[in-house]
Amino acid sequence: MKSPKVKVKKEEKPKKVKKVKPHYVDAKRFGALIVESYETEIITDELADCVLKISDRLSFAPNFINYSYKDEMVGDARVKMLQAIRNKKFNPDKGNAFSYFTRIAFNAFCNRIKKEKKEKDFILNLQDTMFDD
Repeated sequence: MKSPKVKVKKEEKPKKVKKVKPHYVDAKRFGALIVESYETEIITDELADCVLKISDRLSFAPNFINYSYKDEMVGDARVKMLQAIRNKKFNPDKGNAFSYFTRIAFNAFCNRIKKEKKEKDFILNLQDTMFDD
């Protein structure tokens, strides 16, 4: 003889409260802000905040974290991204705005590293010629 099945009521888990991540940028919302900016010719505070978050978060990537001129890299990235927004470089029909602007920031970081390396090499070369006996 089979025993009757008894339904056990499961305890309800409390719903998780979503944490607001300080450097998180929603790609869809960012794309919508770009389109809105193109239409109104105004860069909103929310759009500027997204640009800041992208550049700040990218500066913590392992390949950029230990540079002494990280602030200059972040500043260059912000300028380049805002120039791209102002000049309407991004085509919303072709791709993802978040990846496009992250790539702009990445390239700005790499360009700053090249610039700093070039300056350092120049100074070392100058020191070798000046102090070479």
